[in-house]
Amino acid sequence: MLDFLPAPLRGVLASLLLAINTIVCCTPLFIVAIFKLCLPFPAAQRVTDELMRRIHETWVGNNNRWMDLLRKTRWHIKGLEGLDYEHSYLVTSNHQSWVDIMVLQYVLNKRIRPLKFFLKQELIWVPVIGLAWWALGFPFMKRYSKAYLAKHPEKKGADLATTRKTCAKFKDQSVGIFNFVEGTRFTEAKHAQQNSPFRYLLKPKAGGIAFVLDAMGEQLQSIVNVTIHYPGGRPGYWDLLCGNVKEVVVVFEELKIPAEFLGKNYDQDPEYRLAFQGWINRLWEDKDRLLGELHREYPKT
Repeated sequence: MLDFLPAPLRGVLASLLLAINTIVCCTPLFIVAIFKLCLPFPAAQRVTDELMRRIHETWVGNNNRWMDLLRKTRWHIKGLEGLDYEHSYLVTSNHQSWVDIMVLQYVLNKRIRPLKFFLKQELIWVPVIGLAWWALGFPFMKRYSKAYLAKHPEKKGADLATTRKTCAKFKDQSVGIFNFVEGTRFTEAKHAQQNSPFRYLLKPKAGGIAFVLDAMGEQLQSIVNVTIHYPGGRPGYWDLLCGNVKEVVVVFEELKIPAEFLGKNYDQDPEYRLAFQGWINRLWEDKDRLLGELHREYPKT
């Protein structure tokens, strides 16, 4: 435990450990990725996919170790019991901070398959890690404004096409697909701008997970609905690196995918779209109430 060190020094040390871990793990990852590109045969693809999954889990596991080394965070975790490593899941969560991703990876590593996040297309240019996300098959999404789509209607549905193409790669393997339904991190400014009806959440965007259900709903075991609460307040990434995240509450709820939402087309079926949006809104109402309960059960420390 390094909690006796000054926080800035812990932050520098953690940054170095994260960088070293990334470089050490990405080097074999990129080599395997080259073989995957050069050997497009089913048997070779299975071997390269297995190797890349193991490298991914090693990277997450090493990050978990330096997080534990900095400070013994108090973890309050509920609802993990029913998850199975051999099944495919669609995972979603409220989004408060970049720390959310590290929290989810910390808790879920080797409990289910490594999470593949939906990422903005611009993130592919992040040095080293952007290329790693690409090699691991993370779906990169390009968002278009309504004004742009009005001028370029041929781009309508491009996100769905990208989702389908990405999910098609996972048809014969177990996978953990992740999507932040809010689409962006919660801030008071965004909350006010949206005039959000929720106290602790932004308005949900149903399209992302609806597209995944459209592409691979029959393959998914269930939806894993995650609620994250930080009793000490929303941390920044530097807070995590400095070991200043003292307590984390994570609640998991496994939801059976309603049969009426399978085999549908979110873009072309208005009745289904309305029903699905209503279902997501009800989930968000429940999540908002749960966050209120967690704020009372685990007050600010």
